[in-house]
Amino acid sequence: MDRPLLALTRRPPPPSGRSPDEAAAENMRQLIQLRWIAVAGQVVAILLAHFALGVRLPLAPMLAVAAALSLANIVFMLSLRRFRAVPGEFLLALLLDMAALTAQLYLSGGATNPFISLYLLQVVLGAILLPPAMVIPLGASCCLAFAFLTLRHLPLRLPARLWDREADLMLIGQWVSFVMVAALLVLFITRISRNLRARDAYVAELAQHAAEEDGIVRMGLFASGAAHELGTPLSSLSVLVADWQRDARLSAHPELREELGEAQAEIQRCKQIVSNILHSAGEARGEAMGSVAVADMLDDIAAGWQAAHAAIDFTYASDGLGQARVAAEPALRQAIWNLLENAAEASSPNVTLAGAQAHEYVSITVADRGPGFTDDQLRNIGKLYQSSKGPGHGLGLFLAVNVVRRLGGRLAVSNRDGGGAVVELSLPLLPELSEREG
Repeated sequence: MDRPLLALTRRPPPPSGRSPDEAAAENMRQLIQLRWIAVAGQVVAILLAHFALGVRLPLAPMLAVAAALSLANIVFMLSLRRFRAVPGEFLLALLLDMAALTAQLYLSGGATNPFISLYLLQVVLGAILLPPAMVIPLGASCCLAFAFLTLRHLPLRLPARLWDREADLMLIGQWVSFVMVAALLVLFITRISRNLRARDAYVAELAQHAAEEDGIVRMGLFASGAAHELGTPLSSLSVLVADWQRDARLSAHPELREELGEAQAEIQRCKQIVSNILHSAGEARGEAMGSVAVADMLDDIAAGWQAAHAAIDFTYASDGLGQARVAAEPALRQAIWNLLENAAEASSPNVTLAGAQAHEYVSITVADRGPGFTDDQLRNIGKLYQSSKGPGHGLGLFLAVNVVRRLGGRLAVSNRDGGGAVVELSLPLLPELSEREG
């Protein structure tokens, strides 16, 4: 027995870019990397100044601050694996970095230390990563720390041999500090901005999908209402045509009898479309939607479409499909039929329908030899009412894109060499299904 649709389809591919949680986690990783750089820079600067230049520094407390910062960084790394990063955690991380910098500067000259400009790095990162309400306390903390270091700090005592070169050393320190701040800002803000752009792209694509789903819902409500309204006149027409077919006077004319048969067939097809619309809207029998053999489905579509378009050079191929099955719903057949209609309306001398199996997917291709897609159409494929036929058109591709997406597949379009368009539907294959009930 066929399984329900939800048991057969795969989860649709996620939007491109990064989700807000993924972007926040990646930004926290950037802060963790920056903190490791800060720890390494502090240790190198302390040891170089103390042992190479002979500057007397409180070595033990300063190395202890660097060790405490390393330990805190390890805690942030472990917490990032278990929990998602939140704005409050970013504020805590930046305040921790600022506190460590304040402690190091307090032990090495306070506001006179040329590396005081490293505070700007924390403030700029906070302005990018934090909401405005959290940037204010971070900026206030930076100002208070600067004021504290101006009033209270341990003096930076240079050895006697460096006194006459103190101005030069301070200038060199300021230059090194400026280069460090500029390089780190460029490096990490570039990465963080890229993460934020990826997050914005993800959110924008979600919003686009939501708008498309809303359009589908509105069209579905309209189609369901129209199907109800069309049911009665179609039934009346079917009865009238059946009566005419039984009329001996009309049956005596072979051409008229053939046309009445075609009319009855078209009415039955219209009634089937109406039934499919109601079924998709959940208003028909409460049957579980299941799977379908791709070859059988394409055979039926090709036979029906070729019979309705005898004047068009139609080519159909489905070699290699075997018993391949995909998740199916009535809208899938209608989507393929609409693509064939679009190909025929493109002033194409011939239309091609092909099915093939590739790895874990089934490829269904509709191709024509018309004018093809314009660059603008290729950029906006799948969007509502994007058509060269004017306002009110463009539903065929829009519906096909959303049907394929709902079934866990994807749709791709391109232009053919020498003219014409190709639309390819890729649907995930289903595993072998048991013929017995479950």
